[in-house]
This record gives sequence, structure tokens and C-alpha cells, in this order.
Amino acid sequence: MTEAHTHGAEELCQTGRELYERALLDGRISTAESESAPCLVDLGLLHPALGDLSWLEPVAPSVALHELLRASEARIASEWRRKERLADTLAALTQINTGRPTADSFANKMLSGGEQINQAISRAMAEADQEILSVQPSTHKSQIHAAAQRVSLERDQAMLDRGGRIRTIYQHTQRHVPYVIARYEQLRGDLEARTLDEVTDRLIVVDRSVAFIPVSNTPSVALEVRHPALISFFVTIFERLWRLATPMHPEAVQPRSLNGVPPRQHAIAALLVEGHTDAAIADRLGMNIRTARVHIAKLAATLGSDSRAQLGYLIGQSGILDQEG
Repeated sequence: MTEAHTHGAEELCQTGRELYERALLDGRISTAESESAPCLVDLGLLHPALGDLSWLEPVAPSVALHELLRASEARIASEWRRKERLADTLAALTQINTGRPTADSFANKMLSGGEQINQAISRAMAEADQEILSVQPSTHKSQIHAAAQRVSLERDQAMLDRGGRIRTIYQHTQRHVPYVIARYEQLRGDLEARTLDEVTDRLIVVDRSVAFIPVSNTPSVALEVRHPALISFFVTIFERLWRLATPMHPEAVQPRSLNGVPPRQHAIAALLVEGHTDAAIADRLGMNIRTARVHIAKLAATLGSDSRAQLGYLIGQSGILDQEG
């Protein structure tokens, strides 16, 4: 690789951009020409012509973008599953007391019970004046306890009043939940929110110095993390999800429909093709199973499907999963 092309694996250099634009206009470029910009093949923007391997044909930008985003999401999901496995493996060991101090004895703390967890979060936020990053998956509940909501709003507003910033990622299903709407009607300051169809487990990072994550699937047990390497890992995951997410506040953006299929049904279609059950789809997208089945029925009607097996086939034939809005 020449010096001019020693860029990141997921970047497109100027030479590559120019060659790709020409390939799109002409319909192909020679394999010899592509050697000056190997990133084109690495990123899946060019593929060999079926009839003549000495030529390369361009992949449509929308299709290439979809594949690259899907690969990025898969890497994020894999890293997050790794985090969960590590947490499950080491959670019980953190309670072992040998009587000898360790280098990381200060870094992590197990929190048990909603009151202890909320107190720890409040203590951390009381000292915060930079930024709060949080991921809030669906709780499948239409409301939260009024007292808990009031405490959350008060500590968030206090942080904003100190000049801090709050960024939150929700699941799409949370966009119209009453207490989420009320939160953004009441709070004032540097406040942003975005949404994704699927998110990680709950995560709160305070001033990039302390994080709170759940322990396994037990909502009443959390881990307070202060280890710099883990904090950096959590921030990286958040930033990658943030770039993929759809703005919700302050300026909401609704993704465009693809071939007449709304974004929610597009997400369901992708999971149906992967073979997930109705219950699994509902859980991953943060909705109840009845709502998931309503969306599946509407998708079937749109594509003219008479059966579940036919629906999967029609989704594949429709091309809706090969396009980005």
C-alpha cells in the first residue's frame, strides 16, 4: 500500500472516491486502475464483473452503505455481548474478600436494590458538570413512579444548570411514552436524545469517570464502574450507537419509508428473515408481542403474503432490506 493510502480500514481516500465516482458514471473500471485505491474493494464498493475478471463494477452507494452499517452494528453487538459475558463471569468474584487489597479494589462496586443504585447515581451526578451519556432501553411500562421521575428530573436539571450536557439513546418505542415526552418538555439546557430500533442494556456514564451498568438480567443489581479502560470502552460503544441513531430531541427526524414500508416494519422484516419468533422480535424492539404481531400483519398485507413462510420469501424478493433511505 502506498503512503497516500495508509488510511483507516473504514475510510475512503480521495483517489478511491474519484475512481468510484468514475465507475458509477462509466459502469466499470479496470482491475489495474483499482490497485491505486485498494480501499474500494475492501469497503465492498467494487466487485469483479461476472463476464470479465479484468473489470470491476460498482456497487450502488445505498446498497454498500446498508452492508457497511450492518457490519458495524454486528461488531458493536458482538463487543457488547463480550462485555456481558465478562460481567457475568466476574460479578460473583468481585464479592470475594481475601483480606488483601488489590490494584483494582477501588474501581468497581456492586450495588443492590433500587434505593442504593439511585443514591449512587445521585452522588455521582451531584459532582458532575461535563456530560452524562445514557442508554435507556424500553421498560415495557407506560409510566414510572412519580417520586422516582421527580428525583431524576431534579438531578438532571441541576447538572444542566451547572453547564453540563446530557445525551440519551432510547429505543424507537420510547419516542411516544408519556414520561419520556414529559422529560423533554420540562428540562432546560444542553439536552439531546436519539433513538434506535435495538439498543444495549441500560448504561449511564457520568463525566467519563464513572459508569453504571446492570448485572446480568437482574434490574435490582448494578455495577458502579470506575476503571478507566472500561469507561473508555463504554464511551466508545455509546458514540458508535449515537452516530447510527435517529434524532429525537431537540429536532425530531422520522426515517423515510423504504418501498412504502415504514421504518418499524423494516426493522421487523430484517428480524423475520433471520428467523426470529414474534416474542423475540417484540423483546428486541422493545414492544409488546401484540404490537409486534400487528406490525407483522401490516407488513404481510403490504407485500401480499398469505403465510409466514411466504412472507420471508417476499421480504427477500422485495429488496427492501437492500436499500437505505
